[in-house]
Amino acid sequence: MPHILARGADWFRSMGTEASPGNIVCTVVGDVVAPDVGEVELGTPLGAVIDAVASGIGAGRRVKAVMPGVAAPVVTDLSVPVSYEGFEAVGSAMGAAGYIVLDDTACMVNVAHAMSRFLFVESCGQCPPCKLGSGEITTALSLIAAGDADHGEIQTIDHWLARVTDANRCYLGTQERLVVASIVETFRSEVEDHLALGRCPRPREFTLPRLADLGRGVATYEQATRTP
Repeated sequence: MPHILARGADWFRSMGTEASPGNIVCTVVGDVVAPDVGEVELGTPLGAVIDAVASGIGAGRRVKAVMPGVAAPVVTDLSVPVSYEGFEAVGSAMGAAGYIVLDDTACMVNVAHAMSRFLFVESCGQCPPCKLGSGEITTALSLIAAGDADHGEIQTIDHWLARVTDANRCYLGTQERLVVASIVETFRSEVEDHLALGRCPRPREFTLPRLADLGRGVATYEQATRTP
């Protein structure tokens, strides 16, 4: 039996990468043909994972961004290996290998707003900078998304991103900073478009509700996390 176990361990180590051996179960949702869950070998390029697990994106569309959940910065390079070191190399994190794919019709300001609101609702309120800061950031992003803002809202976002982790007792404030800052910085031109036009140039709803219950094949979502 020890010999068999040793052979099994060697086989497992032969898959994946040196730093991230083996396979991982990925969830791929969003602007894809068939949202699904699938097991892939670690080190597989992100674009190939999207194709293999979720059948890629719609005809004529291109991937604009991929969000590794709500805890890590946005990723725009589909050649990134799905591995711990691969995502770290581009300033993000693999997390639990759950990916939200966004195509070129997505408004990244709306995405930032939805994610900020999700984190604001989830914040327990024990640390005032986290709760207040994520709330102020969410409000500013809401105004920008609606085209009812000026550069004062950007200053508000920058102000609170620098303070939202003050005295934090968990990682949620850090999530707010990493996720929102990465979207605003990577897609600064989209933010400026909202300010210049006084409206959203890509009006498309993006929701990020929290699953409250799942029974008999019916999903019930927490209404508080839905964006208006």
